[in-house]
Amino acid sequence: MTQKKRVLYVSSEMAPFLEQSPHSTIARMLPQALQEKDNEIRILVPRFGVINERRNRLHEVVRLSGINISIDDNDNPLVIKVASVPNTKMQVYFLDNEDYFHRKAVYNNDKGQFFDDNDERTIFFCKGVMETVKKLGWAPDIIHCQGWMTSLIPLYLKTIYKDEPVFKNTKVVYSVYHEDCDQSLGSEFSRKAALNSLESDCMDCFSNASTNGVHSGAVKHSDAIVAGCEKAMELVKNALEGKPSIHHKEGEDLAEQYEQLYDQILA
Repeated sequence: MTQKKRVLYVSSEMAPFLEQSPHSTIARMLPQALQEKDNEIRILVPRFGVINERRNRLHEVVRLSGINISIDDNDNPLVIKVASVPNTKMQVYFLDNEDYFHRKAVYNNDKGQFFDDNDERTIFFCKGVMETVKKLGWAPDIIHCQGWMTSLIPLYLKTIYKDEPVFKNTKVVYSVYHEDCDQSLGSEFSRKAALNSLESDCMDCFSNASTNGVHSGAVKHSDAIVAGCEKAMELVKNALEGKPSIHHKEGEDLAEQYEQLYDQILA
């Protein structure tokens, strides 16, 4: 029998707040479908500047304030905001920072160039997720990460945060999406992502610091994999190592398929 689960969904985008790619719809519909199956759900996303705070009724969660995320010895304050998904009983937590997210663009500047600090924005978001869950004191059974901007979370869960009581029994699922326009996160990405805590050899799986390349590092540290398409599975086939995996296919009962995968790795 399917057990009730605590599932944390982490995504770089989610409809209706931000819709950059098809996975924003999955990030919107999947949590609701699992919640309707009597599971306990939390959702965390970045608060990109293109998300209208007033229209979406975001407000700061004061009790979660006071967290700083250090990257290269620079302390970056983490601000956490919350909003409700329209016509549902779901809330979404938005992770915000003035330097990283207060710009009217997502990944590229007005000339179409990939932001130079997308490496640090990714690191900030991934570590921010871990610190937010600690502050919430809410122990997830599953963390389901979707997309390259969440790729460091499986690594952090299995290394830096492995002894944290809130993550003691947590399993991690990673969804791979193929980026048609592969972008570099820079030569310093793996060094910065180590957070002055991890040995360089631990970061070897992130040596290909591109938006398609970081998937291999995420897959290595995940317990199960979801491939958004055939191209996505091709990207990570050498890193799978027999881990449970499914293909996301339109028209199928996705909630049932995902829940079976969760039950498999929890067992």
